[in-house]
Amino acid sequence: MRLEMFDPAPIGVVFTEGPEHRLAYTNEVHRKTFGDRPLGRTVREAFPDLAQSGYLDILDRVFATGTAEVLTDAPVDLDFPDGPGAGTRYFSFSFSHATTSDGRPGVLGVLVETTERVTSAERIRVLSEERRRALLRYRSLVSAGSQMVWVTGPKGGVTEPSPGWQRVTGQSWEEFRGEGYIDAIHPDDRARAAEVWQRALAEQASHVTYTYRLRTAAGDYRHFAVEAAPVRDGDTVVEWVGTCTDIEQEWQEARRAELLARASAATAGIVRLDEMLAALAGVIVPEIADNCTIYLLPQALHRLPGTALTADRVAAVHRDGLPDLPPHHEMHLESGSPLARAADGRRPVHAVFPPGSPPPDLVPPDSEPWLADGANSVVLFPVVVDGTTAALVTASVCGDRTPLGPTDISLLRMALKRSHTPLRNALEYQRTRQVALALQRSLLTEPPRVPDLGIAVRYRPSTAAAEVGGDWYDSFELRDDAVALTIGDVSGHDLPAAVTMSQLRNMLRGLTLDRQEPTGTILRRLDVAVQTLYLECTATCILGRVERPDPGHFQLNYSVAGHPPPLLVAADGDARFLTGARSPLLGLVPGPDHTSATEPLPPGSTLLLYTDGLVERRGEDLAVGLERLRRHAATAVRLPLEAFCDRLLDDLLTTDGDDDVAMVAVRVPVAPADGPVDRGGNG
Repeated sequence: MRLEMFDPAPIGVVFTEGPEHRLAYTNEVHRKTFGDRPLGRTVREAFPDLAQSGYLDILDRVFATGTAEVLTDAPVDLDFPDGPGAGTRYFSFSFSHATTSDGRPGVLGVLVETTERVTSAERIRVLSEERRRALLRYRSLVSAGSQMVWVTGPKGGVTEPSPGWQRVTGQSWEEFRGEGYIDAIHPDDRARAAEVWQRALAEQASHVTYTYRLRTAAGDYRHFAVEAAPVRDGDTVVEWVGTCTDIEQEWQEARRAELLARASAATAGIVRLDEMLAALAGVIVPEIADNCTIYLLPQALHRLPGTALTADRVAAVHRDGLPDLPPHHEMHLESGSPLARAADGRRPVHAVFPPGSPPPDLVPPDSEPWLADGANSVVLFPVVVDGTTAALVTASVCGDRTPLGPTDISLLRMALKRSHTPLRNALEYQRTRQVALALQRSLLTEPPRVPDLGIAVRYRPSTAAAEVGGDWYDSFELRDDAVALTIGDVSGHDLPAAVTMSQLRNMLRGLTLDRQEPTGTILRRLDVAVQTLYLECTATCILGRVERPDPGHFQLNYSVAGHPPPLLVAADGDARFLTGARSPLLGLVPGPDHTSATEPLPPGSTLLLYTDGLVERRGEDLAVGLERLRRHAATAVRLPLEAFCDRLLDDLLTTDGDDDVAMVAVRVPVAPADGPVDRGGNG
C-alpha cells in the first residue's frame, strides 16, 4: 500500500507503524483537523491532548488482533498549540490493520468529522424537548387556571380537551369536541355566537371577543366573556386558542345600572301615579319579565289582615306575541288568594314550575285568571310604603326563557323604588286616621335641634292595623343645657293603653323639667304617681340626660325601669349595652327605689334607645334579639344617623311583627382634632 495515494482524499487519513504506533503518515485533511503533528514519534507523544481519552488504546487492539474497529460520532476534546481551535468536536473513526508497499505493518485510520450533524441533531432534540415541556406547562396551566381555555382547528371545531370547560359546564370530552360545545350555550345566544365566530374564522381576525351565556353543571346559566386569537405559522392559521371568563357579577351590575337608568328616563316628568306605574311596567317587560301587571290597593290602610282585598289593576304589559290584558280592571281577592297572601305578608312570593303548569295553590280552580298562559315562573311583589302594602306587582316569564330568580327580584325592587314617593302621597291622600292612632302620633314629637348633637327618632306601628300600642319616646332641652331622652312602653294594645301612655309621657316631661335631679330620683317620683293613679298599670321606661361635663365632652346620666338596656356604639363599631342603674317596671314594686348611672359618650359614638318590638320575636329568647341588634348596629354605625335608624328598622323588623317600635338615637360629634363636627342627623 502506497500512503501517498491518500493525499487528495477528502477525509482524514493517518498511518501508524509497528507496535509502538509511531506516526508515519497524515494527509492534508488530517493535518487541517488535528494540526501538523511530528512524524516518527509515537502517537502518545504526537497527540498528548488525546493521550488520556482512551481512543489510542484501540490501536493496540487492532494491531494485535488484526480486527478493524469503528467509532461513530465520538466526541474529541482538542487542545493543541497552532491548531484550528480547542473544544469538543465529533468524528466517526475506522481503524484497520494495514501493511505499506515496502512491508511495514501498522494501523490505518480513516476519520470523518460529524460535528455539524451531531450538533444540529442535538439542537433539534433540545428544541423538541423545549416544545414538549412548553406543551406540558400549557396543559398544566389550563388544568390549574380559573379560566376555561380551549383550542380549535383553523376552521373551527374543538380539537383538545379543556378541563376548565368540563368543570364548569359538566360536558364530557365526547360531548365537547368538534361542535358539541354549542349545546352548552344558551339557546337565545347561539345564533349571535355562531355569527361572530364564523366571521372571525373567515376574516382570520387577530383577536375576537364576544359574550354568551353558558349552562353550568348545576343547570343554571352564567355570562362568560369569550376571547380568541389565531395561532399562525407564517401567514397560515394552524389553530385557534381561546378563553372563557365568568363575568356574571359584572354583567349583573351593568344590567342593574342600565335598568335604573331606563326607569329614570321612563318616569321623568310623570305626575299621575297610574301613568308612572305603567311606565315602570314597560321597563320591566321585556328586560326582566315577559308579563307585568300592577295593582293598586286603595283599601289597604283600613283593611284587616286576612280579610278580602280589592285590587285595581292599573297597568298590564306583555311581551310581543303574548295575549294582552285590559290595563284597568278591579279584582276582588279572597283572603287566601295568592295576591292577598303576598299583600298581607309584605314580602315577595316566588314560584318556579313547568311551563303552563302552576301549582294549584298559586292558581286555585275557579279563581279569576291573573297569571299568563305558558308561564314557567312568577314573582308576586308587594310594594310596601310606611309599613303598608300600597301596590302589588306580578311579573312572570314564559316558555323556555330562564325562570325568574333572586337576581330578578332584586332588580324589581330597585325599579319599583321610584314609585314609593307617589304611592306614599296617594296613601296620605286617602288616609283618614283612626282616633287612637292620631292621638299616639300627636305625642311623638320631632326631636329638638341641639348644636353639635344629632338626634333622630323613629316610630313604626305594628302590622296589626287595628291595634294601638303604648310605645312612646320624647326628647327635649332642659334649663341647664342638658338634653332629656325618654322612651317607654305601657302594657296593653288598645285605646286605654294609648291614653295612659300619653298621660305618663306628659307627666314624666313635667317632672324632668321641674327639678334638676338625678334620673333615678325622677323615675321614683313617676313610679309613685303610677302606683297611686293607675292601679292596674305597669310600664317600662328609660330616662336619660345627655350632659356636657366640660366643653367638647358628653356623658349620659340615666336610669332604666324594666326596659331593654340602652345600646352604645363607638365610632369604630364597638357596640355594648349599658347595664347600670336597672330597676323593676314602673307600678310593680311598692316603695320603689330607682338608681342612676353615668356613662361617658366617646366622640363620634351613637346612643340608641328603643322599645322591645325591635328585638323581641315569638318563641325566641330575648338575649338572641339583643345580640342581633348589637351586630346590626355595629355594622350600620358608619351611616348618617337618619340612615342608621332606617337600616336597623329594615334589617330587624319582621313582616309578622305584632308590636310597635319606637327609637331615639343620639350621635355625639367627632372630636375637633379629627376634623369638622359631624352631627350625624338633624341640625
